Amino acid sequence: MLSLIHAEAWKRALYLLGISMLPVVELRGSIPAAALMDVPWPEAYALCVLGNMLPVPFLILFGRRVFALLRRGVLKKPVQWVERRMGKKAAAVKKYRALGLFILVTIPLPGTGAWTGSLVAAVLNMRLKHALVSIFLGVLSAGGIMTALAYGLLG
Repeated sequence: MLSLIHAEAWKRALYLLGISMLPVVELRGSIPAAALMDVPWPEAYALCVLGNMLPVPFLILFGRRVFALLRRGVLKKPVQWVERRMGKKAAAVKKYRALGLFILVTIPLPGTGAWTGSLVAAVLNMRLKHALVSIFLGVLSAGGIMTALAYGLLG
């Protein structure tokens, strides 16, 4: 019986980590999903923040190279569309750099978040350590906002 409960907890954790890593969905989807699954909010917050941060360093380091490769193939038009969107976001972030990136990631709305922030950091050639700190703090803040909303912590 205990091993079955343990297995269920691992499945639930992997599920939440996976949802949190998805572009667009990120924390905006994983924390409400955790609330619906009756996961305690501290566990949900920790798992979803961790899952959201896992792809970030890779996106910052390799985002531009991957786009350059994809731009040569069949995905040329969709990649150009994403690059235009990132260019617009980058223009807004460029003035304030780290603070702008933090704000972009913190706002839990579509078109913002860790994925967008990572790709914007790549477009702006931000140093990995500076971008990671801004994005991590933004993910912590966005996670707090979504946890408060999903779990009714605001009353």
